[in-house]
Amino acid sequence: MKIAISYPPLESDKGVPLLSQNRQFQWFCEPTYIYPMVPAYAATLLSKAGHDVVWDDGIAEEKAYDKWLDDLVKEEPDLIAIETKTPVVKRHWQIINNLKELIPRAKVVLMGDHVTALPLESFERSRVDFVITGGDYDFLLLNLAEWLEGRSKLEPGIYYRNNGKIKNTGDFQLNHDLNSLPFIDRDLTKWQLYAYKNGNYKRTPGTYTMVGRDCWHRKNGGCTFCAWTVLYPKYRVRKPELLAEEIGLLIKKYRVKEVFDDTGTFPAGNWLRRFCKLMIEEGHSEKIYFSCNMRFGALSKEDYELMAEAGFRMLLFGLESASDETLKRINKGVTVNRIIDELKWASEAGLEPHITIMVGYPWESKEDAMKTVKLARWLFEKGYASTLQATIVVPYPGTRMFEECKKAGLLATENWDEYDMRRLVIKAPIDEEDVKELTQELYKSFFTPKYVLRRLFSIRSLEDVKFIIKGAKKVLGHIRDFAT
Repeated sequence: MKIAISYPPLESDKGVPLLSQNRQFQWFCEPTYIYPMVPAYAATLLSKAGHDVVWDDGIAEEKAYDKWLDDLVKEEPDLIAIETKTPVVKRHWQIINNLKELIPRAKVVLMGDHVTALPLESFERSRVDFVITGGDYDFLLLNLAEWLEGRSKLEPGIYYRNNGKIKNTGDFQLNHDLNSLPFIDRDLTKWQLYAYKNGNYKRTPGTYTMVGRDCWHRKNGGCTFCAWTVLYPKYRVRKPELLAEEIGLLIKKYRVKEVFDDTGTFPAGNWLRRFCKLMIEEGHSEKIYFSCNMRFGALSKEDYELMAEAGFRMLLFGLESASDETLKRINKGVTVNRIIDELKWASEAGLEPHITIMVGYPWESKEDAMKTVKLARWLFEKGYASTLQATIVVPYPGTRMFEECKKAGLLATENWDEYDMRRLVIKAPIDEEDVKELTQELYKSFFTPKYVLRRLFSIRSLEDVKFIIKGAKKVLGHIRDFAT
C-alpha cells in the first residue's frame, strides 16, 4: 500500500503555519519548521512493515499549493494521512474534499488533538474517511493500513464511515510499548528540512527526539490549557539507554550538532540522572548540545549542575504568569518564588533557560499582565532567563480551559480559524489591542541594556554571533506577528 503522510501548504498573508509537532499553533513571519516526531515514527513503522511511504511536507518544502497538489496526484497514494489542529482544520476540510475529487480511490485520515476532542465534526464537515484519536497515531496508522489490507482488526480509537454511518472502535488506549519503537528513518522523513530553520538550535544541523509522551505533571489532569493533554492523558517514557543510543547514532551517522527532545516534559528523578551519566560516559556531552522541555518544581540545584555537565544547553520552561493565583488556576503546581529560584539555579549552572509566557487570561487585569512583563524584564536583566516566547491565551477544544470558558460564557467565538493566537478568542478584562501590545512588550524585554551587554560579553565564537543575529531576527519577527 502507498501511504502519504502529508502537510498541505497553507498559504496566508499571516506568514508560515507552525503546524507540525506543535502544541499551540501560530503563524510565524520568520519561517520555523519543527520535525514532526509522531508522524516520523509512523512513516518508519509503515516502511518497515513493507508499505510504500511518501513523506509529503509541503509546508517545510515551501511548495505552492497547486504544485503540492499536482505532485500528490501523480503519486496516486492509497491512503493520505494529515495531522491537523484547531486553527487550520477548516482549511483541511476543504483540502480533503478537493483530494477526494482528484484522487477518488484514496482514503483520507485526520489525526491530532482537535479531531481527538471533536472526532465527529470532521465527518460532518468534510469527506474524510477516518479519524484517529489519541496521541499514538503512529501505531494506529500502521494498524489502519493493515486493516485496510485485511490483515488486522482495528484497534480502539479509530472512527470511520460505514454504509453512510459513522462508527468507532471505542476510546483510544495508550497501551503501546514505546520501547518497541524503532529509531526513526530520518532519510525517509527528510530530516534536513527541519535541521536549520528552527530557533531552538544554536548549532546546526539540529534534530529532534521524543523519548516520552507527553508530560509527567498529571495531577488534576495537567495544565488546563495544554492541547496535548487531550492526546496523552497518561505519561509514558522510553528507557534512558535507548535515548543515549539514538543520540550516538545521530552524532555518528548524521553529524548532528544539537538535539532537542520534545517530550512535553523531559523525565526527572532517577531516569534523568541515569541519562546524564550515560551522556557523560559515552562522550556525547562533548559532541553535541542537548535541549528539552522541563517543568519547575521537580529538580534540585544539583540536578541542574549535572545536566550542564551532561551537555544540556537550553531548558524550555512554561512560566506563563507572574501571578500565583493564575498559576494555581491553570494547574501549574508551582509558585513564582520557586520559578525564580530554579531559573537562578539553572542559569548559574551554565544552562540557558527559555521561558514561555501567555497574556489574555479571562481573570487577569492589565495590571496583572504588566507584573508578568516586569518579571520577564527583571529575569533578563539578572541573567536568569536567556530567551522567551510570548503568546495569547487560547483555550483549545478538549482542554479543561475550553470547557471552563464555555460553561462560564467566556468564549468570544467558536470560529476555529480565529484560534491562531492572532486575536483574543475569550472575554477578558483587557481588550485585544492591549493583549497584543503586552505580548510585544514581552518580546521587547530582550532589549534592555544589561541583557544586550551580557549577550555581547558572552560571545566566544562566530557560532555565538550567528545565534544572536538569528535570535534577534526571530524576536523582531514575533513583534510583527502581534502587530496591532
